[in-house]
Formats: sequence, C-alpha cells, structure tokens
Amino acid sequence: MKNNIFIEGLQGSGKSTLLRRLSQRYPEYKAYYEGDISPVELAWCSYMTKEQFEEALRKFSHVEQEIRQYTKQEGEYYITAYTRVLAEQREFYEWMEQYEIYNARVDFQRFHDIIMERYRTLKPGKNLFECSFFQNSMEDMLLYYQMDEQEIVDFYREAYEILQPKGFQMLYLTSDTIRENILQIKRERTDEKGEELWYPLMLRYLQESPYGRAHGYKDLEDMISHFERRCAIEERIIEEVLGEDCIVLKAKGYKLEEIGMLKETFGI
Repeated sequence: MKNNIFIEGLQGSGKSTLLRRLSQRYPEYKAYYEGDISPVELAWCSYMTKEQFEEALRKFSHVEQEIRQYTKQEGEYYITAYTRVLAEQREFYEWMEQYEIYNARVDFQRFHDIIMERYRTLKPGKNLFECSFFQNSMEDMLLYYQMDEQEIVDFYREAYEILQPKGFQMLYLTSDTIRENILQIKRERTDEKGEELWYPLMLRYLQESPYGRAHGYKDLEDMISHFERRCAIEERIIEEVLGEDCIVLKAKGYKLEEIGMLKETFGI
C-alpha cells in the first residue's frame, strides 16, 4: 500500500492547494505543510542541541511558551518550527534561522546523514508531505553544495531505496511553460499594496547562493534558467529512479477526480 504521499513540483505549481484538497477529501491522512514539524522535513525549522534550545528559551523568554509549543524533541535534538512563533523582534527569527540545516549551514556529509536518518525512521502510515523530497534538498545541492547532476541523482537513489518500502508515492506537478509559471507567481504573490513579495526574495536567494555568485545570477532570465535546470534533473530522477511510484500531473490543469485511482490503488 502506497500511503506516504510526497507532493512535489516547482514553486507556484500548486503543491499546497493539492495537499489541502487531498487532506479535505481524506481526513484520515495527516497533512504536513512546509514549515510544520514533520517526520521527514526540516525546512523553516531550527535543529538544536539541548544547550542551544535552552539558550533560545533564556534569550527569548517572552515567547518561551510559544517556542515550547512549536518544538519537538527527537533524540538529542530539539526541532522548533520557529516561523510559527509570533515574535515582535526580527532578531528572534534571525537567531533561530542559524540553526537550520539548509543553505550549507552544516557540511554536506552531516546534511546527508540527517536527511537519510529521518527517512529511515519514518514509519509506514497515512501521511501527506509537501516539499519533503525534492524542493529544499534539491535547491541546497544545486546552489550551496554545487553538486553535479550525477551526485544529485545518486543522493535521491539512496533516499528512494530507504523510502520505497515505507509506502512511498510521489505526486509531481509539472508545467510546460516554466517562464509563464514564474511570471504568474511573480504577479500573484504581492502584498496589499501590490508590491511583489516572492520574486525579490527568490531572486536574492539565488543571487546570494554560492552557485549564483559563481555564475553571476542577476535577473529573471537567470531564475528561469535555474528552474529549468532543476526541473530537468527532477524529471531524470522520476524516470530513472522513481518510475511508477511517481504520478505526474499538469500543474493547475488536473482534476482531482482524475487521480481517483489513488483510492483504489493506494488505499487512500
């Protein structure tokens, strides 16, 4: 039975929407959105030792209750979904961010070991995961560790071998027009004044990454090039590694009823 469902796709492809719709239809499944404390994903979460966690409680004692509310202990480490905490000081978020494992804050071997161990400890169960296989790890390997394509494929081959016996299934949202997809979310993700939110943050993320600096990333064309490169590698992994354990859907062009096969095939 395939019941650890991973939802992936480029930014703006509709991952959160698909996750929400599946969660509403199948409430017996636990839904993990990006930034939640997840059994497998650590995006937007601090990964701290006991000493570091206790320092956070002392330093930000005015939100201690909220920090504890959004923290889970796993072995010797404390995982805090710090973006869920409503703190007035920007210093809180900057301080907690330093304990994320992404953006090469740990060396690659440490990064690899943490991710693989979390996959190993995942139990077969009814779960829906957003951005917990490709997106964040893929971006780190491309932009921060600057790994070549075969090294990335090998990483995901190892990850898949761990997850496959645990009921792994991917739903991958794809688009024929990456440029149009980026332009659309560039227009849509704005504040109440119509000022762009997502695009300048994403561009700065690309520009300030080691790969972006090395290759002179500066504008929209570089962003499109990056996403095209990432998409090509993901499609290769789907073809060579995941095979029938990945269902490819047209981003924002599918009907939920069209994946009704999930009910019969995967027991959702």
